[in-house]
Amino acid sequence: MKSMKKLRTKVAIIGAGPAGLMLGRLLEVNGIDSVIIERRSADYVLGRIRAGVLEEGAMQLLDRVGVGARMHSEGLIHRGIELSFDGDVQRLDFGDRKVMVYGQTEVTRDLMQARQATTIYEADNVAIADFDTASPRVTYDHDGVSYELTCDFVIGCDGFHGVSRASVAPSGITTFERVYPFGWLGVLVDKPPVADELIYAHHERGFALCSMRSQTRSRYYCRCPPPKRSRTGATTASGTNCAQGSIRTRRRRCRPGRRSKNPSRRCAVSSLSPCASAICS
Repeated sequence: MKSMKKLRTKVAIIGAGPAGLMLGRLLEVNGIDSVIIERRSADYVLGRIRAGVLEEGAMQLLDRVGVGARMHSEGLIHRGIELSFDGDVQRLDFGDRKVMVYGQTEVTRDLMQARQATTIYEADNVAIADFDTASPRVTYDHDGVSYELTCDFVIGCDGFHGVSRASVAPSGITTFERVYPFGWLGVLVDKPPVADELIYAHHERGFALCSMRSQTRSRYYCRCPPPKRSRTGATTASGTNCAQGSIRTRRRRCRPGRRSKNPSRRCAVSSLSPCASAICS
């Protein structure tokens, strides 16, 4: 049996996405020790393109933990949205409410920069043991060394496909899942948005969303048939008929900020993914 380096913390957090980093920040400002364990690199985490709109509760929470300064400086306040039904556009006013256009990637960056406690990136062979006892343990390998982290609590913030959910016996968890019969084609473009506010559009070919990340970067989504897995594992869509027209596309994982060779397109990142939701209890 190989030897392990023994570590101890109050709370072990699995996953360094926005949820794990925010939890870590909340614990840190309240003087509670924690360690975040992430299997990906920090650059990979920052390169993931996710949601771009924060509701008021999220904005207040970022302020509460002291990481809201850049959000207020660079984010865009929206007080309504436009709903388009087959070309008939109606504006929905939020009244006293508001949202902030500020990318999840930027939230992640702010939380990463603020964190003073330990975060382990590129952790391999992460496993959780005894999580239903008074002394749960997390084991992992990092830089050729094996570790055993003992704690009082293990918090899984690594999503549906992460090791946390997989560590629970099938008999101890109930999953409610819905897989929708369509997918999303998302495109991030280095072009100014087409409107000052988000447009949610209903069309005979499906749903489309005109969103944004800043005054110079736009994010568009089109509904399309669900992607298929090829023999090589690639996600593809052939002859995809989207809400804005017929296209042929193949999913490509681009580096953040990568542009098309055609300067008129300015396509930074595109993705094609299935649409599903799940709750575990």
